[in-house]
Amino acid sequence: MKILIITGRSFYALALIVYGLQQFYFGTFRDVFFSVYQQHLPFLNVLSYLFGLYLIITGILIWVPGKGQKASLILGGVFMSLFLGTHITYELISEPNKLYHLGLWTTPLKELALAGCAFVVAHSFGTNPAAKKSFLEKLAPYGNLFFLYTITSYGISHIIYAPYLTGMVPKWMANHLFWVMLTGITLSASGIAIILGVRIRAIALLLSLQIFLWVWLVHVPGTLATPLAADRGNLLASAFDALAFSGTALLIALTMKKQQWVEDIEQWGEKD
Repeated sequence: MKILIITGRSFYALALIVYGLQQFYFGTFRDVFFSVYQQHLPFLNVLSYLFGLYLIITGILIWVPGKGQKASLILGGVFMSLFLGTHITYELISEPNKLYHLGLWTTPLKELALAGCAFVVAHSFGTNPAAKKSFLEKLAPYGNLFFLYTITSYGISHIIYAPYLTGMVPKWMANHLFWVMLTGITLSASGIAIILGVRIRAIALLLSLQIFLWVWLVHVPGTLATPLAADRGNLLASAFDALAFSGTALLIALTMKKQQWVEDIEQWGEKD
């Protein structure tokens, strides 16, 4: 069990290190981290390098005893701040397209998911009930909801935009549309079930396995077939996104016995 928990954290930590290295290579923020507003930032390269260094250090600290929980909590707060401060403001104020198009939210929701992943990693280290908790520590048990909301939304997107996603299915697999639709149904169903606290361990384990298989069946072949610098390395980053999501689902399965918000409702009024 302990080895699997470390594995789940390691998937996320490896993704952070790769993201950080990409920040150095391209000298700009990945669109997932910072909206198009980054084009107006002074000293964009310098800020990108500093953020890349921060991601690399945080990824390493996750493996350091006694440092991983705090580093993950802070990272979750950083990702949430960037999501709310850059993506949400852009979508609500500057987005030229209609906001009801779910495809427009793919990039912002990925940062929301990465924030949720960070909180899940932090929560996996355990808590001391007697200790006074900071705001981020209080938020951590609910962080999985950010991740699961994105998973559910991506599942719905697979169903809505299925004809446009069939090209991602490996050529050797028959009936590409079927696999895209099945993926959409399983993603959205898994996200909703875990949000509601239904059979958390079994469903989260299956979700982790499903996403892990994607890494090798979809993302790795796609990455190898495309120049690494294409689209600012988005295919490589997406492969590690999937790895991080797989690790997060694994941590949810192993360390979350009950959905916190459901437990809060069940216990509501008992203390009174």
